[in-house]
Amino acid sequence: MGAFSQLSMLGASVALLFALILLWRRSVHSYIAAFACQSAALAGVTALVAYYSHDLALYLVAALLLLLKGVAIPRLLRNMERRFGGERETQPYVNAAASVLLAALLVMVAYIVTRPLVAISDLPTRGAMPLAMGLVFVGLFIVVSRKKALTQIIGFLMLENGVALLAVLGTYGIPLIVELAVFLDALMGFLVMQVFVYRIHETFESIDVEQLSRLKH
Repeated sequence: MGAFSQLSMLGASVALLFALILLWRRSVHSYIAAFACQSAALAGVTALVAYYSHDLALYLVAALLLLLKGVAIPRLLRNMERRFGGERETQPYVNAAASVLLAALLVMVAYIVTRPLVAISDLPTRGAMPLAMGLVFVGLFIVVSRKKALTQIIGFLMLENGVALLAVLGTYGIPLIVELAVFLDALMGFLVMQVFVYRIHETFESIDVEQLSRLKH
């Protein structure tokens, strides 16, 4: 189980690392690639838990994660990128240097918050739980600190990846019906936000959410 614990921590670390890419890169294309790679890492961790827990249903969950979040949604995001001309996140609410520093602080907070849970857990995946919680916090930070609607969508999807990773690690596998419900919620949320982005672009010829303030006038 020592190898399993280390591999689960490695997978969670990789997923968190891909979220941090959004904080110092500006290209939407790199954001989409980071999300696709993060989703693949999440699928890998899920398959790893399936192997060690002998839960066959988790293999299906891992496959769905890879197909939906690793392939289908990134393809839709690339279509949106081409539709909107690949607007760059040039002036976020928080600059790159401060964003990385705040992300590090959020990860530290995640370790503090999950310490009681890790202390009482006897699961071999408990060491990776703080990293998954850190991914949730960083994903939320991306949503509130970026101006472009497309970047915010990717941040939301990464936040959802963090929730899914925490569920897999914290419960040593979750029921298939629960995971399917989460998939449906994530997909519906993505589709609603996609419509929202198209409406912003049609109205303002931009996907900068700051343009919404013009509606007050």
